[in-house]
Amino acid sequence: MKDSNINPIGVFDSGLGGLSVWLELVRLMPNEDIIYFADSGNCPYGNRSKEEIIDLSIRNTEFLLGKGAKIIVVACNTATAAAIKILRKKFDVPFIGMEPAVKPAAKQTKTQHIGVLATKGTLESERFQETKNEYAKGVTVHMQIGEGLVEIVENQQINERSTLILLQQYLQPMLAHHVDKIVLGCTHYPFLRPVFDKLLPQNVDLVNPAPAVARQTLRQLEHFELQTKNTIEPKYEFYTSGNEEILESFLKYIQAK
Repeated sequence: MKDSNINPIGVFDSGLGGLSVWLELVRLMPNEDIIYFADSGNCPYGNRSKEEIIDLSIRNTEFLLGKGAKIIVVACNTATAAAIKILRKKFDVPFIGMEPAVKPAAKQTKTQHIGVLATKGTLESERFQETKNEYAKGVTVHMQIGEGLVEIVENQQINERSTLILLQQYLQPMLAHHVDKIVLGCTHYPFLRPVFDKLLPQNVDLVNPAPAVARQTLRQLEHFELQTKNTIEPKYEFYTSGNEEILESFLKYIQAK
């Protein structure tokens, strides 16, 4: 696989949310070329059937491999839960997946109550149940489906009052149970950070798995000797199955932050 080290990292998500992972990859590996695919034309994945999500994930992977990707980051909790085992069997490249960061939240909680905000597909998945049962023994996990939050990010309605009201409705039951960690179980949700900051007391921390996913990607590149030797400016390519203008607008938004 050594000859592949000049090739790009491939990243896909159901939409724009995986750019929260892309940001961490860029920070940790500033010399790596990265290709990002947003499947916004089929977003959100959270309420789709497992079979649909698997088919879309295979299609997304084939697109990235067609662009020469040397490793695939499935920057979507729902797609990871439904499809990553099948992707690993079907394709001969390393895959990095997402999963809600229940383990660090359960380790660090002082109240023994943590919250998980995620899509329906993630919370109902076998992968999530296994993670919760293994790592959250003795801790009460308060789960909340973030219905509508993906669409808010996709449509760049983050700063609208209706977003504040909706997120408050989702957070209030968790806060009433004295959670002190809230796991962001969807890669779209970190972009709602300005709204979270308005609603959460200082003793409640958000747990974003994206930095850990970037570190795992680096470890896999090292393991397979796939790290680039590139010393020139890296190339970043962005594709979408949805509206290109929305993708371009969102990229400008996050790069201005």
